[in-house]
Amino acid sequence: MRKLYALLLAAGLVLLFAPAARAADNGSWSVFPATSGTAQRPYFYLFADPGATLPDRVSVANKTSAPLTFRLYGADAYNTERDGGFAVRSEAEKQTGVGAWVKPAQNKITVPANSSVTVPFTLAVPPDAEPGDHVGALVALDDRVAPGTAAAGKVAVGIQQAVGARVYLRVGGPTVPALAVEDVSLSQHRPLVPGAGESRTDITYTLHNRGNVTLNPKVDLKATGLFGRTLLSRDLTRIPAELLPGQKVELTEAWHGSPQLDWGDVKLTASAKDAHGSAAASFFALPWLAAAVLLTAALALAAHRVVRRRIVARS
Repeated sequence: MRKLYALLLAAGLVLLFAPAARAADNGSWSVFPATSGTAQRPYFYLFADPGATLPDRVSVANKTSAPLTFRLYGADAYNTERDGGFAVRSEAEKQTGVGAWVKPAQNKITVPANSSVTVPFTLAVPPDAEPGDHVGALVALDDRVAPGTAAAGKVAVGIQQAVGARVYLRVGGPTVPALAVEDVSLSQHRPLVPGAGESRTDITYTLHNRGNVTLNPKVDLKATGLFGRTLLSRDLTRIPAELLPGQKVELTEAWHGSPQLDWGDVKLTASAKDAHGSAAASFFALPWLAAAVLLTAALALAAHRVVRRRIVARS
């Protein structure tokens, strides 16, 4: 069978920002807002009214000893399903926001070794653009495709890398922060014999930005047992640093050492500036051995009642 070849963007699009850095950088090239004078911008932060057109410039620096050719394009940003991380659409995907509004003066550039090239671009906001935050990136996609390997009859994967400078655009109009916690579910894992091992409850929930501004959420987890006893209370750390407008992310938090015999509730409370939301789910923890004994006893009692009724009916 002839080999098939597929194109894979390595680790999605690399959009990394060190606290003190001014550029998205993968070690070979970087992409960053062009500066004037001594001012430095870690990313593009723009404001415009619907129908406005903004001019700006992006710089691409080649840190290697050979010329590199890049394709420049705008891309919409989104939160990944896996962990809510920041990611952008590929060049082949349909762009509907910043990715469709950004137009570089050149779609393809060659940057000499150990030098940089600055390219003007415009960001044209449609007259009917929704107010609030629109997030994306200006992406420099390496024109080269590294050869992949594959076993006989398998798909060979080529590797192509990209780096993007983030674009944060706020369109004028009313801003509505709104945050919700949705679809809380619990999956309990308990040892067969009580006390023979650690129990764990996986708490799955959806964090949903229902507003039109970017949020930096915090999530508090609290579990209570019988009589309102506090079993667990902590701030969660595995949440997205930025939750973009309209985005929802499914997350799972492991509760190690959850009770093996108890009855209560798990509540998640999410908060951000001027927005908050919460949701809860109930749990009933019963050791498998105890559950089996109770079930056997219930079945025996039901069988006894059936037999007794038949005996009474015959007499």
